[in-house]
Parts: sequence; C-alpha cells; structure tokens
Amino acid sequence: MALPPLILIPGLLNDAELWRDQLAALADIADCRVADITQGESLEALALSVLAQAPPHFALAGFSLGGYVAIEIARIAGQRLDRLALLDTSIEPDGPDRAAAREARDKAARAPGTFHGFGDRLLRSFLGKSHLQDETIVNRIRSMTQRLGAEVFLRQNGILRKDGAAVLSGLTCPLLILCGEDDQLTPLAEHRAMARLAPHARLVAVPDSGHMTPIENPDAVNAALRQWLRADA
Repeated sequence: MALPPLILIPGLLNDAELWRDQLAALADIADCRVADITQGESLEALALSVLAQAPPHFALAGFSLGGYVAIEIARIAGQRLDRLALLDTSIEPDGPDRAAAREARDKAARAPGTFHGFGDRLLRSFLGKSHLQDETIVNRIRSMTQRLGAEVFLRQNGILRKDGAAVLSGLTCPLLILCGEDDQLTPLAEHRAMARLAPHARLVAVPDSGHMTPIENPDAVNAALRQWLRADA
C-alpha cells in the first residue's frame, strides 16, 4: 500500500538538509518529498511551482519562509491539502520593521568578498543559546547556507510576505503549529496568536530550541509531525 505523500518546504537558504532527520524518521508513515523554493521571485510563483510537482492530494509542512509558501498554497489550492503543518513561521505581512531588516541583510549579502551564509551575528538570532557552541549544528547550517549562496539569498529575501490570517482561519484540515520556545525570529507568542485563529489547531512549543527546530530538536519535531500525520480529519 502506497504511503501518503508529505511535501516538506524548507526556509530561507535551506534545502533538503534542513529536513534530513525528518526524512529518516517519517519514512515509514509518509512518502516524504522536499520542495525546491530557490527559483521563484514571489510567494505565488513558489506556490505554483510546488503545486506543479505535487500529487492531487497531499500533506504539507512549511518551515519559516516555507510556511509563507505553504499558506499561499492553501490560498490557491486548499482543497488539495489533507493536512498542514506550520513550523517557526509567521502569517504577518511585511511592515516597515521587517522590510528594513531584510534590506539590511540584502546590503550585507551584496558587500564585497565571499558570501558566507549565516554569519555569527545572524546565527545568534537563529539558534537557541544552548546550540550556539554546538559545532555539529552550526556547521550543518553554515554548509547549507553557503551551498545555496548569495543569489538564492537575495532572491528569497526579496519576496514580499503576505497576510495569511484569513487563509489560516478558514482551514479545516488537521493543523499543526510548531515553534521553538526560544525562537527570536518568529516568537512563540506569534504562534499562539496563529493557533487562536484556528481553534482546532494543535500548538507545540519545542523546548531547548530557537528558530531552527528541525535541526535543533529533531526528536520533538519528529514526534509532533508523526502525531499530526496520524490525526483524523
């Protein structure tokens, strides 16, 4: 019997390496596929590219920027979603502060010299304090970001983020909202607000984790995703 398809969408400067632990842990209950969101220049373009490669019905999990893409997929083709998981993400539209922060990161990426992906300062905002000195985690993230490079970073960083509140509140499929307890980029308070928009959602706060929960605490993320995949519609 064929396993149900699960599409995993990575975030900014992430590829399949982000989901390495989940691909291994969930292989017995889902046909896991990692989407490529490195090419499009808008949420709609990215959503359509994922949908073009997707089966008629599928489970969908989006991390960070991938969560915005997942919401856009739900906006365009919500009837095709069997269930949705949103990890360390947001449904807030771009505002002056977010736009200014992304512009500053653009400037740094365009600076002369070699692009090194997430530098020390940016890593401090991505990781929980207990993982900042974990060389295995740090090197795994840096290798991924350097592999994708400045061109992908600038393209993804420039994508306009949309308001996803109406889409989220209209969803009726099994819904998981997950966030690291120490996430500085998309704080737990934002995820609690998201869960209030969809009362049937299950909210999971991942301990000992910042923004990069699939890498920082894979066991907790795997357990939450496994329970979500088994939830009744």
